[in-house]
Amino acid sequence: MKIALMDVGIGLLAAAAAVRRLRPDADLVLSSDPDGMPWGPRTPQDVTARALVVAEAAVAHRPDALIVACNTASVHALATLRARFEPDLPVIGTVPAIKPAAAGGGPVAVWATPATTGSPYLRGLIEEFADGVRVTEVACPGLSDAVESADEAAIERAVAAAAERLQDDVRSVVLGCTHYELVAGRIREALRGRGLPPLVLHGTAGAVAAQALRRIGERPAPQAPAEGTLTVIHSGRAAALPAAALTYDEGRALRAVGPYAGVRA
Repeated sequence: MKIALMDVGIGLLAAAAAVRRLRPDADLVLSSDPDGMPWGPRTPQDVTARALVVAEAAVAHRPDALIVACNTASVHALATLRARFEPDLPVIGTVPAIKPAAAGGGPVAVWATPATTGSPYLRGLIEEFADGVRVTEVACPGLSDAVESADEAAIERAVAAAAERLQDDVRSVVLGCTHYELVAGRIREALRGRGLPPLVLHGTAGAVAAQALRRIGERPAPQAPAEGTLTVIHSGRAAALPAAALTYDEGRALRAVGPYAGVRA
């Protein structure tokens, strides 16, 4: 079994680690686009074009499923990717977890990139899944870039700034960018530092990984032999996990489990 994941950068690590936890025997293909980052400021047409290139590089390795582990790509390119690859290859998108957050009761805050905050896409999700629940959108400028470069000081500043804008009665926070899941622990610390009661953080990695397995008719097998391989592709080129990835638990878990060749061309 082989699962491919795509993103502009290392935001795909959270979903990849979730797949590895569910199926240690799965071969993983991680395809990203360091040459084209960031995708957020690009036009929808440009994002779609870049996403297709990244996806094609992953699909060349013949995966059983493709996870679009990027909110921006899911917003702008998911329909195009599905038209290109399905039904032969299941394509699983990433949607901010507004539905489960709202089901738990509000108020809810959605942390997202400036490009996503206030977008018709996000507003549509809120209208569809959070009717009657107060949802506040909190832009987190610079946070995804800081996570991508593993800039600890910049991460701390961006998280602290977002935490200060959080209303005191919020009960849960939706992490509306896959990069944010890599620093969920630091987000929790910042929220505790404000004196807020424990809040539920809603990410997408676990749900996306489980959906990928369902789409290909596989079940979780956490005790399977850890034999899965790891393939890394950067803007279509064979590569290895970047140093920044190894500063996060998810990246280290991928590096440590299974035979790691960095590249399987």
